[in-house]
Amino acid sequence: MTPDVHELLAELLRRPSVTPHDSGCQDLIAGRLRVLGFAIQRLRFGEVDNLWATHGEGGPLVCLAGHTDVVPTGPRESWTSDPFVPTERDGLLYARGASDMKASDAAMVIALERLAASGHRGTIALLLTSDEEGSGVDGTRRALNFLIEQGLEIDAAIVGEPTSEVQFGDVIKNGRRGSMTGFVEILGIQGHTAYPSLADNAVHKLAPALADLIRLDWGPGDADFPSTTLQVSNVNAGTGANNVVPGQVSLQFNIRFGASQTVERIQSKVVQVFRDHAIEDPIQWSVSALPFVTSGGPLVGALETAIFEETGIKPRKSTAGGTSDARFFAANGIPVAEFGPINATIHAIDENVEIACLEPLSRIYEHALKILTGS
Repeated sequence: MTPDVHELLAELLRRPSVTPHDSGCQDLIAGRLRVLGFAIQRLRFGEVDNLWATHGEGGPLVCLAGHTDVVPTGPRESWTSDPFVPTERDGLLYARGASDMKASDAAMVIALERLAASGHRGTIALLLTSDEEGSGVDGTRRALNFLIEQGLEIDAAIVGEPTSEVQFGDVIKNGRRGSMTGFVEILGIQGHTAYPSLADNAVHKLAPALADLIRLDWGPGDADFPSTTLQVSNVNAGTGANNVVPGQVSLQFNIRFGASQTVERIQSKVVQVFRDHAIEDPIQWSVSALPFVTSGGPLVGALETAIFEETGIKPRKSTAGGTSDARFFAANGIPVAEFGPINATIHAIDENVEIACLEPLSRIYEHALKILTGS
């Protein structure tokens, strides 16, 4: 195995780039790419570092995209080894960010370096952010908006999120569900539990509506998306004392939905549940992502071909899981798909990545770019 991907990954993992901090990861990558003739543009918005690097000219312009930030480690004493000292055990490389997603970052950089050295048609590009694990406000979304305002046209994008599930190469994300969160606070009257007639229990007001909310029938999914789901994430009420009737309760819930649903239809259905129980307290909504799917065109086919020729596996297309920065490409009409290593330990204690997948991952990105640029 050529050690390049492994060595670069280890260098990235030693940098404690907890979101929104980049900790020099993008400087390291930019320095490598600049030597090979890449045009480097640093886009810093607020505390967030973004890197845009391109090589070649003309179309098509195909972009590899990722993030250099990682989630916090959690209790460091729970880790088997230091989360920012990459450690090899039994064919795995352990460190925070190993699979999410510095392995893909390293593999993408090496793929781009090889293409720049060997020659290619069109333009190949890399977009990195340090704000994927955070708010996402000043990361890929803002960087893309800036680049598009400058007249840039991206023909396709591959995001290196860890998508494999059981075996490296088994899953491509060709879309993602939408996500929205609702928050409602229901007011009652606080009082003594021995005198309930003098109080109005806010939890008791909520309970019947909550039961109906959980039982809502969203209908079946479709060929691209599973059925809509609603999950209660937080319920807060009471003073902590066992003899006080709570005078208010707050409820937070998250809804994941496919393209067959609309934000307005979902919100109307939820609001009606509360109205049926005479609860008129306004719901505060936050829509963090809209659903998208890349069902046709050359992008998914190029990834499927590259994965099969490298691994012998025909990957399954999926839209399950959480959101990613792919949604920002989709929102701008850019065909986008995701592929990366096994995701079993992302955000977990002792996060790790298979060392054996690193070089194949880089070759898959390289092969897919060759197909998409006609190189």
